[in-house]
Amino acid sequence: MANTKKKHLSTQEQQQLLILLKNRFEKHKHRHATIEWNDVALRLVANPDKLWSLYQMEETGGDFDSQTGAYLFCDCAAESPQGRRSVCYDREGLESRKENRPANSAQDMAAEMGIDLLTEEQYHALQQLDTFDTKTSSWLNTPANLRKLGGALFGDFRYGRVFIYHNGAQSYYAARAFRGLLKV
Repeated sequence: MANTKKKHLSTQEQQQLLILLKNRFEKHKHRHATIEWNDVALRLVANPDKLWSLYQMEETGGDFDSQTGAYLFCDCAAESPQGRRSVCYDREGLESRKENRPANSAQDMAAEMGIDLLTEEQYHALQQLDTFDTKTSSWLNTPANLRKLGGALFGDFRYGRVFIYHNGAQSYYAARAFRGLLKV
């Protein structure tokens, strides 16, 4: 789609994204049965910075889901978004690697995109909508007390259930990325 250095979309990019989001919204009504697309679209157009962040989520392979209250957009790609894989958890983890450093970290990428990593609770809620990460895994927002000890959380879906695990924050894998959450 477009250049990630700018923080706004052209009119054409905005229109293309809104059409894409509307089609996906209609296709997955079971995920947000009580929300009307026109309400979501109005809020998105009124918040161009949030629309830009959604564009970044789309650029790196994500999908979305809306929930009640503030509209929450969450990656609903079946597997962790391709353009966000092979990253450490955060900057500290990245810089602690002596060799074979990945290009980025999940926390840094999310901040650049204007989104948050899912919490453990949000990841469990997402897995109630459909089945995600059956072949991949996703970094999760890790509590500070665990992160101080060098660890970071990630989740996946195996054997008919959600698993939450830990790894060193400096680790990275070709099948691990992160799912983003955006509040609009």
